[in-house]
Amino acid sequence: MTNATSTTAEPGHLAGRREWTAFVVLLLPLLLVSMDVSVLFFAIPSIDRDLAPSATQQLWIFDVYAFALAGLLITMGSLGDRIGRRKLLLLGAFAFSAASVAAAYSTSPEMLIAARALLGIGGATLMPSTMGLVRNMFRDERQRGRAVGIWSGAMAGGIALGSVLSGVMLQHFWWGSVFLINVPAMVLLLVLVPVLVPEFKDPNPGRFDFLSVPLSMGAVLPVVYGIKESAAHGLDLRYGLTVAAGLLVGWFFVRRQRNRSDAMISRELFRDRGFAAGIGLNSLAAFAMMGSAFFTTQYLQSVLGMGTMEAALWSMAPSLAVGAAAPTATAIAQRTDRTRVVCAGFVIAAAGFAVLALTGTDSLWLLLGGCAVMSCGIVTVMALVSDLALSTAPPEKASSAASLLETGQEFGGAMGMALLGAVATAVYTADMPGSAPHAARKTLPGAVATGDGSLISVGREAFVHSMQYASVAGAALLLAGAVLAVTLLRRRSAVAAREEPALTN
Repeated sequence: MTNATSTTAEPGHLAGRREWTAFVVLLLPLLLVSMDVSVLFFAIPSIDRDLAPSATQQLWIFDVYAFALAGLLITMGSLGDRIGRRKLLLLGAFAFSAASVAAAYSTSPEMLIAARALLGIGGATLMPSTMGLVRNMFRDERQRGRAVGIWSGAMAGGIALGSVLSGVMLQHFWWGSVFLINVPAMVLLLVLVPVLVPEFKDPNPGRFDFLSVPLSMGAVLPVVYGIKESAAHGLDLRYGLTVAAGLLVGWFFVRRQRNRSDAMISRELFRDRGFAAGIGLNSLAAFAMMGSAFFTTQYLQSVLGMGTMEAALWSMAPSLAVGAAAPTATAIAQRTDRTRVVCAGFVIAAAGFAVLALTGTDSLWLLLGGCAVMSCGIVTVMALVSDLALSTAPPEKASSAASLLETGQEFGGAMGMALLGAVATAVYTADMPGSAPHAARKTLPGAVATGDGSLISVGREAFVHSMQYASVAGAALLLAGAVLAVTLLRRRSAVAAREEPALTN
């Protein structure tokens, strides 16, 4: 008899045309949530002219979406398991549509910030719901692996697509159009999901632990905020204390989860070692992906002197390779040992960082090639370890499992930008002459803003040097990730092999 955590095919549960059609529909919210991370890159100058936000308000217009998303993922994953993933998906789609309209027609910075926060809340319902539904619709291991591979590629591509699409829209329409593009897709989702997607929920969910909601947000938000602010403005005691406060609340949150039978994060999720391994390795992959993004966009604009739109179009080039990487990796993993493919993904990503370490001040193709290689390796890892974590989780806890994966990605991405950014900033500052203006010694855009040709040239050399050092650090970290993957996944396989005879008997 098949148990709740089985990863093999269940008789009569091979997904057919209906499930695959539903899966395509479920990619819509995934793409939109990913795109909204970067959709404001080109719109800010137009928003500045119309709404005149202060510098602080402008930062919140950018950041509140990601903060709301990260802070509520765990809550929404648990809620989806209790009330039904399809129901939560539809509620989230409606909220996302309403928030998109409100953002498009905002008449003040405060209104736009509130609308962006509501978009983040809607996004937090959509992400774990879609992945949880994928876990339930695809019971066969091979089919689920293929679906998760496509899902991972779409998520990575959506971030790059968002900035380009916003640039295209702004060439023809006003800034609110970058939000209104969400509405037709969400309306389509609201129409098709009730027809194509069956409902799934935990048949015995227990009471909803309301006190854990503020505790989870109090743990996640200060840590993510402190890390991101450190990446943007440098290390500061305030940000360190913010992170420490979040970790303290996190300790209380974990303690509460361990002592309650109706915990928001079920202890059942961690019975299989593969679940924790999947979250950790996925977070490490996100660390590398977001850490590299810290350099590439600056390189295209400030070193090569590209305009914003041109830089966004070139930055999409590596995504063409990424789209095929995850499905190919899952197909290979199904024919050989998953551990070897995950390890290879880390090594490939490290090779991509090594290529970035060779870039000079005029190395567009080397940069794009390095990014493509690195992204293919990272998406390979993300697809396989996400599938591993989902397959080991009980089906009735699929949304909670997905929310933990995605929260881990948020932490990993923030850490990547902070730590690799700190390495790059230290090298850049050391290379810049002490007589340079303060802004020029802090960032390359600060040097470019001076208009001094010789200082700009020195700044570009210093930035490339800093990128090389950070890339070496990234490559070393990913090679360590390969060793960690072999250790964790083989240990998990050994434990599973010892336990299987006992389960059989």
